[in-house]
Amino acid sequence: MVNITQTLDTEAVATYLAAHLPGFEGPVEARKFAGGQSNPTFLLTAPSGRYVLRRKPPGQLLKSAHAVDREFRVQSALSGSDVPVAKMHLLCEDESVIGSMFYVMDHVDGRSFFDPRLEDLPRADRAPIIDELNRVLAALHSVDIEAAGLADYSPPGDYFARQIDRWAKQYRAAETECIPAMDKLIEELPQRMPPDDGQRTLVHGDYRLDNLLFAKNWPSCLAVLDWELSTIGHPFADLAGVIMQWRMPVGAEGRGLAGVDRVAQGLPSDEAFIARYCARRGLTHIPDFGFYLAFTFFRMAGILQGVKKRALSGNASDVEHGLKMGALAPSFARQGMEALDG
Repeated sequence: MVNITQTLDTEAVATYLAAHLPGFEGPVEARKFAGGQSNPTFLLTAPSGRYVLRRKPPGQLLKSAHAVDREFRVQSALSGSDVPVAKMHLLCEDESVIGSMFYVMDHVDGRSFFDPRLEDLPRADRAPIIDELNRVLAALHSVDIEAAGLADYSPPGDYFARQIDRWAKQYRAAETECIPAMDKLIEELPQRMPPDDGQRTLVHGDYRLDNLLFAKNWPSCLAVLDWELSTIGHPFADLAGVIMQWRMPVGAEGRGLAGVDRVAQGLPSDEAFIARYCARRGLTHIPDFGFYLAFTFFRMAGILQGVKKRALSGNASDVEHGLKMGALAPSFARQGMEALDG
């Protein structure tokens, strides 16, 4: 059986783009980008240039998941801002074209880093890349959401209460086995929320090094990718997400910095990264950071459980990788409880 998340009807795409994208010229060749469990993403090569197409996976999906229309909207709104994004071309909501909604954007020819150790770079070049990660994050949280037309980009109400409720429901809908630490997080997170400090900003939702593209010979970010989880919320969720990733094991699966001598490698500590972010945003410190870190572990555990559920149903972008990633959900839940109790 062909996994249709891996394929693309290039004739249908070329016909549609010829009618709707000025300057486009077919035919189209498509290559699916490796990795990723969210929205299948393809590099399109045509006589008129190179583009990227992101589509919803076909089939039955969890409510509000894989919202490519939201991705298209937020990146369009950020065009010309201090947050670098690819140029958006068009959104196709007509599912009859290729079987699901999709959008097309410019292909950004940059370099990506999947391992935060940055071992392929000279030691002196590593800290500037991480500082650029920090700079863009602070810029993202400084976007004027009213001026950008994003004031209604999320439902009203407390961000963390809303997110905890959402991911608890998503987790229960995708649950395949009992994870005691996840049950505990669902119970305790609502009770441990810090007082509302009034911050309401654009948040990415999956902000980490491998979701940024950098210039080839300079530590400058060219585009932030994968905006599916973006919303209006609390900025510390994004910041904690970076720290969460760094607490993962090193290597291809964890893509973390656990056990790394960061001073020797020319990399900042968690504390230094947080302090630099606070300086950029005019903050003195962040109380109750353990809660924000626990929340990000909880949310990632919910995401990974959804990945596992889709893999078991045969509806994942990469089934084998999905099963492997889904198996990590209990570990994320346990580390969430450790952060909350720490």
